[in-house]
Amino acid sequence: MTISKTALPDRETLLRFITENPDRATKRDIAKAFGLKGDDRVALKSMLRELADEGLVQKDRKQLTRPGRLPPVTLIDITTRDSHGGLIGRPANWDDEGQVAPAVAVRTARATGRSAKAGPTAGIGDRVLAKIFPSKDKTGPAYTARVIKLIDRRKDASLGVFRAMPGGGGRIMPIARQAQELVVDDDHAKGAVDGDLVEIQVSRAGRYGLARAQVLNVVGSVASEKAISMIAIHDHGIPHIFPDRVTAEAEAAEPATMAGREDWRQMPLITIDPPDAKDHDDAVHAEPDPSPDNKGGHIVTVAIADVSHYVFAGSALDREALKRGNSVYFPDRVVPMLPERISNDLCSLKEGVDRPALAVRMTFTGTGQKLRHSFHRVMIKSLAKLSYSQAQAAIDGTPDDRTETLLDGVLRPLWDAYEAMRSGRDKRQPLELDLPERKILLDEQGKVDRVVVPPRLDAHKLIEECMIQANVAAAESLERKRQGLIYRIHDAPSLAKQETLREFLATLDLSLSRGNLRANNFNQILANAVGKPHETMVSEMVLRSQSQAIYSPDNLGHFGLNLMRYAHFTSPIRRYADLIVHRALIGALKLGDGGITAEEEAALTDIAADISTSERRAMAAERDTVDRLIAHHLADKVGDTFDGRISGVTRSGLFIALPQFGADGFVPISTLGLDYFVHDEAHQALTGQETGLGYRLGDSVEVRLIEALPLAGALRFEMLSEGRKMPKGARSFHKAKGASARGRRQPGTRAPRGRR
Repeated sequence: MTISKTALPDRETLLRFITENPDRATKRDIAKAFGLKGDDRVALKSMLRELADEGLVQKDRKQLTRPGRLPPVTLIDITTRDSHGGLIGRPANWDDEGQVAPAVAVRTARATGRSAKAGPTAGIGDRVLAKIFPSKDKTGPAYTARVIKLIDRRKDASLGVFRAMPGGGGRIMPIARQAQELVVDDDHAKGAVDGDLVEIQVSRAGRYGLARAQVLNVVGSVASEKAISMIAIHDHGIPHIFPDRVTAEAEAAEPATMAGREDWRQMPLITIDPPDAKDHDDAVHAEPDPSPDNKGGHIVTVAIADVSHYVFAGSALDREALKRGNSVYFPDRVVPMLPERISNDLCSLKEGVDRPALAVRMTFTGTGQKLRHSFHRVMIKSLAKLSYSQAQAAIDGTPDDRTETLLDGVLRPLWDAYEAMRSGRDKRQPLELDLPERKILLDEQGKVDRVVVPPRLDAHKLIEECMIQANVAAAESLERKRQGLIYRIHDAPSLAKQETLREFLATLDLSLSRGNLRANNFNQILANAVGKPHETMVSEMVLRSQSQAIYSPDNLGHFGLNLMRYAHFTSPIRRYADLIVHRALIGALKLGDGGITAEEEAALTDIAADISTSERRAMAAERDTVDRLIAHHLADKVGDTFDGRISGVTRSGLFIALPQFGADGFVPISTLGLDYFVHDEAHQALTGQETGLGYRLGDSVEVRLIEALPLAGALRFEMLSEGRKMPKGARSFHKAKGASARGRRQPGTRAPRGRR
């Protein structure tokens, strides 16, 4: 900021200077910057005292700062990474319980230039002393930091496999990538035996030889499936133990009362969830609209657990929930965002129990057009807890004792309303990529029993459409009130991805229009491929062309759902984004305590970035766990043959999906045969130069399992199916079309046989 040294600055100029110059904002610095002397210095002192009395500035020793602003040198705890791999931290000493601690982008890479200084190398979990600068990038964290000194290395436990050594003690074979092998003395082994998965902490790192560690906890045999999800938890740095203060806060919570709530306990709301669900955060109800102006219309009510009543901004519960971002679901366990006292008890809409909720009542026409909606803070009492299959069976004509009494008064009105909403959905034309979701079922011992594709019932679609409409209503209400919020946004495919898809579709005589694409453009492609040999292949490529959905305070719309505005509102038990939207609604609509704070509003960009990162972290951990579980399950089936499908084509080889297991493995290009194979990106194919035979995305193939590595979650296959004749374009050998490699038959393997 350029300073004019002519007169005492006004309040606004003074505040702006303190904000923009946190490292030179003492009274002396300010007087020097503005050229103040004599009586002007006395007047400056008086002005600064007034600003402090009004809470507009605060003093840290001699340094002046704005409230909620970080001092120029701050202790930072590095907690996560952004989407580009950069380190993100938060101030270690943040005393204001009512404010969200700002995110800080931590720079540790070596700078360039004569005067550049290299900061110490730091990583996730470390505490550093850092120089703080206000960020110029308004889309990222509010601050950037240059590391001055590494204060404390991460001390929480890491995982490894204990390998016993003759004479006692053992070595730790690391689980985490790029970690080093460690030595454990016998008196620090804590009873671990060979093959145990253990939590360890480095106790001494000598200058020579392997570092030494001590075992903190024996998780169990690494050969057991129960250990596999714990590997992912540690590998991805997912917080899984609630601090004592958080647990105490949850245990001290008392059930909500009727104060400030409408009494909706007589409304026959019901929950419909998977049969093994432990928490129930949404309940639904529908009835015909009695208004003569809306004949054939419906009133649909969605009630969502009022988590904001128990989790206030800035509380220990809130800070831990933001740190986790979302619940993480593994086949054998759930790492919840909130303690069970909140998620499975006070905020679970249990049958026959009074529970606080935030509800939206929506009116639809008979053709699914939403006419109006309103939000209410209520007390409900769920009439029944049903499973998807139970509700569907009743509608299909085979009710049980529980659903028979609900059929006419509760279930049929819901299905009638769904038929109307479905008509509206069909007109909207969201992206119709209905890919099957596989579920791993474990037996009583925690071992993989089988992998199933649960049926996709109308009951699932009914609840899904109710939740989508409630989410839209939340975004609309907050926009109408000009209230800041976190949207769930899904951008259109990038131009590069569009062009890649366009080139691929051209090889199948399919076309993708240019210009401003909408979801129905992709639906037309999917419809044209139905029943064709390349149907699966086209679905895979359309899926890959899509952008990733993220959270943002800036609305870009939701391309996949074909919606102009969309905000997650319906799962505050397991998603922090929904909790923010609840608070925003409570504040904007004046529904009582627990509304969004000014500090939260100012931090929405940081919060959205954090929870988007947490979501990606959870998805990666869940995917890695499934890969490891399946590899573990198939480890004793090496040598067996399987029917698979080519799910990926790269310069290095082919990825093979096993539909019956929901797993992927790899066939290296060097094992495909003696031909010289070319990678054709446009055709998504590997083609032999001599024979013209090859393999293409979506092809059904037979493979033999050669290797299964449970800890890495990796499967390696041998191709048994002979390649098929490739289209002429797929045999173009221009270098621009991709790299090529000569297949080399491995010793002990036979030549490919014909496809079955």
